[in-house]
Amino acid sequence: MALQRRLADFAAARDWQPFHTPKNLSAALSVEASELVEIFQWLTPEESARVMEEPESAHRVTDEVADVLAYLLQFCEVLGIDALTALAAKIDRNEHRFPAPSGPSASSGPTAPSAPSSPSGEGA
Repeated sequence: MALQRRLADFAAARDWQPFHTPKNLSAALSVEASELVEIFQWLTPEESARVMEEPESAHRVTDEVADVLAYLLQFCEVLGIDALTALAAKIDRNEHRFPAPSGPSASSGPTAPSAPSSPSGEGA
């Protein structure tokens, strides 16, 4: 992926590779994800749905999303994970774990999974 290569080149030009360990990158990823959560922390559901309407909050959200993605891509680079392949495989597993409802009630909206874990595979 071109962005992963660009991030790796950016880090190499600054001699940051010794700091880009899986432990450090996962911690940085967590911090950046928390900064994204912080933007929404005290908003109502309605306010959170409109967060991109204000230029200042839209800029903050966009920057934090970029930070999260950058650390995730760097983490994947260090561990040799193809992020898109991993995601495709996870979606395949979730489609088997959480089959879509069929019949007339299938169009009534989203339903919670019957298992205690989330569709994202939390804990799986």
